[in-house]
Amino acid sequence: MVQSSCCRRIARLFGWRGGGSGAGAVSGVGDGLLWHMELKPHASGDFSIAVVQANSSLEDQGQVLTSPFGTYVGVFDGHGGPEASRFVNTRLFGHLQKFASEQGGLSAEVMRKAFAATEEEFLHLVKHSWIRRPQIASVGSCCLVGAITNDMIYVANLGDSRAVLGRRGENGRSVVAERLSSDHNVAVEEVRKELTEMHPDDSHIVVYTRGVWRIKGIIQVSRSIGDVYLKRPDFSRDPLFQQIVCPIPLKRPVMTAEPTIQVRGLKPNDLFLIFASDGLWEQLNDEDAVEIVFKNPRAGIAKRLVKAALNVAAKKREMRYDDIKKINRGTRRHFHDDITVIVIYLDNCHSDSSKLNSSLVDCTNAPIDIFSMTADES
Repeated sequence: MVQSSCCRRIARLFGWRGGGSGAGAVSGVGDGLLWHMELKPHASGDFSIAVVQANSSLEDQGQVLTSPFGTYVGVFDGHGGPEASRFVNTRLFGHLQKFASEQGGLSAEVMRKAFAATEEEFLHLVKHSWIRRPQIASVGSCCLVGAITNDMIYVANLGDSRAVLGRRGENGRSVVAERLSSDHNVAVEEVRKELTEMHPDDSHIVVYTRGVWRIKGIIQVSRSIGDVYLKRPDFSRDPLFQQIVCPIPLKRPVMTAEPTIQVRGLKPNDLFLIFASDGLWEQLNDEDAVEIVFKNPRAGIAKRLVKAALNVAAKKREMRYDDIKKINRGTRRHFHDDITVIVIYLDNCHSDSSKLNSSLVDCTNAPIDIFSMTADES
């Protein structure tokens, strides 16, 4: 695991000095495509990360930035290739810091501006490289960003990665799941209805094909960073693009980079947050995920969630997880998606700031590609 240049820039801008992010990171025992970090401290508790790779190139990216002022979480789930998620992983937190500094702190508007600036930068990249690499206009990424600061939780998302809060039930012995994000996926009836109302003259704006609902028969998510050809019709109408990437010309944009943002005050019964790409939620529902976290030890909890999802995926194919572990990347995508899970425990959010882990300043990134990392280590 490496500390990205983005995180180093953010640290300098805030005047932070912190340690590296490699301690405690290990590859999965018996599964060369699984990586995890058992447990690490943040300002108001602990956190755990795990990632499993299914695609030929890992399309998920994940990071946690910890500081005395708050904890920031990013899960970026790419599609069409890894370029967009890797780009977002190096840009979005920097924009978040910049706008927060300019406007005197974090807010929903700060998050919205950070997403817009990241989208604009990626569009600039596409415009300057797409003649040589036309497929770059068809690459995109779902984006899920969370921030815990000043007894508040901020969650912004594009696509179908998800943030779920676990809070203690009224009897004190159970846990309740509370979703803090909205799935922008046309599998959701409300999303299909929204698109149909936005495109009343297009009876094929959403079609059911290859077993799922898709926008124009192409993509399932309705919001993202990237996917430029679905937002800028001039790309989709270009003969070069139609020949190499996609033959469907568009009259108007069919996707957006406008995030859904939720802001919620922390409460005494709030226990932990799960941030994860849709690879987890395809296998586990919200309630099952929070039960696993609630009932098990903290160390390695993110890995436990990933393995629970992989066991479910295996059972669907009348297999065992041990069988899936033997399948190579690329082929493994037929059995499950890339999965990124970050669990954030909320221990001291209402405590006096002097009692928090105030000396902790760190940026932890999951590997860019697990297969390449393990190959280099061997």
